[in-house]
Amino acid sequence: MTLQSKPAWAGDDFLSRCVNLLIQTQPVYAVMKQQARQVLIKTAERNGVPWRKRVEELATAEIEHSAAQLTNQKVSYPDYYQVPFHAYEHGNLCWQAAFEAEPATHAMALRVWKDEPLTWEEAQARLRGSFHQVLAQNIQQPVQDILDIGCSIGLSTIALHRFYQNRQQQQVRTVGLDLSPYMLAVAQYRDGDREISQWIHANAEATELPDCSLDLITIQFVLHELPRYATIAIFQEALRLLRPGGHLGIVDNNPQSPVIQNLPPVLFTLMKSTEPWSDDYYTFNVETALESVGFEQVTTVASDPRHRTILGCKP
Repeated sequence: MTLQSKPAWAGDDFLSRCVNLLIQTQPVYAVMKQQARQVLIKTAERNGVPWRKRVEELATAEIEHSAAQLTNQKVSYPDYYQVPFHAYEHGNLCWQAAFEAEPATHAMALRVWKDEPLTWEEAQARLRGSFHQVLAQNIQQPVQDILDIGCSIGLSTIALHRFYQNRQQQQVRTVGLDLSPYMLAVAQYRDGDREISQWIHANAEATELPDCSLDLITIQFVLHELPRYATIAIFQEALRLLRPGGHLGIVDNNPQSPVIQNLPPVLFTLMKSTEPWSDDYYTFNVETALESVGFEQVTTVASDPRHRTILGCKP
């Protein structure tokens, strides 16, 4: 098969229009959303991910008060963030999404290497490690201050922090930023040893963090959840925040991956039912957008069978 710049089901061709029509039909959408959710849960529990058990643990951990403490009252939620996605009516702005994010992420990692007999722990370590390896190969200067944008419940943030702490054998300051106080409350709870310097509730497009204050910014598995105008605004903010010579590292779905290109119709239909901005992501040239806002040395690496890592450097 000749690879395309986007999967056949993304964009405005006949197949994509059929899929989008199904998604926009409410009774059909409700069924598809529920099926997508069941696929995630069954995949997770079949492979040893304790989905329901972990949710029960978090629900009884009395962390709800943390969301109020973490909430930044100045935050204004953009329209794109207030639509249903990931099979949740309120998207990430609810406890169910926050409590289920950890097992859902473990299930996602297992799907990357579905034909290999990996445990969910091994798959998660490989998923994170493949991204970290690309960072290490392309960023030569020391990294002292790190921001993880769209950090969710902190899985990506803590793994990134530990990677640089161990690699450099010196103190690293890492901050996690997200738009959901629910996710941040779970992140803070999971960060029992307080490894992360701060969990910040803020818009990634306007963080209010100081100019030229960071060496590395990462955006991990977030861009496919955004319309392109938001992505461009976040790139502009990242450029402002980075020191000269600092890097922005992105990892997300790879439109040119044979795995994604060849998704069976039932799977991509289910996927699009929970990812409202899929078409925008899969038809968006991320590399060109990075260069247009001022990043240089833009590099793309297929970092695992489903995902690509994109790096840009601030001049």
